[in-house]
Amino acid sequence: MNMKKQLFQNYNFSFNKNDRKVLLTFCKQALRQMTGQDEFYNEVRIFNSIVDKLNTQTGEVKFTKDEKNRLVFNLKENVKNFEKELKRTKFIKKWLIKSALKNYNAILQKYFSE
Repeated sequence: MNMKKQLFQNYNFSFNKNDRKVLLTFCKQALRQMTGQDEFYNEVRIFNSIVDKLNTQTGEVKFTKDEKNRLVFNLKENVKNFEKELKRTKFIKKWLIKSALKNYNAILQKYFSE
């Protein structure tokens, strides 16, 4: 087998309307949590750039490598936290968490599976 590592990766994504909306909400929520904390300066800068790109560009969105990696990492961490929280919550909150978890998993699989 010839297993060569791909030299250049494509960071262009064509998000549908719903996925774009879910990602925008996720990024804005992350920004609210990180803004004002000096140790998250770089993440705030990256997420502001992602929000700008999701807001202004229609069709294909081009991320930098850092933007894509930070977004995927935070989505995966959020999925892990939701899965933990799902085990210890009541019905209504569980329903809301399941919905968000389903959306995040779908986005990860559809656009960011490697």
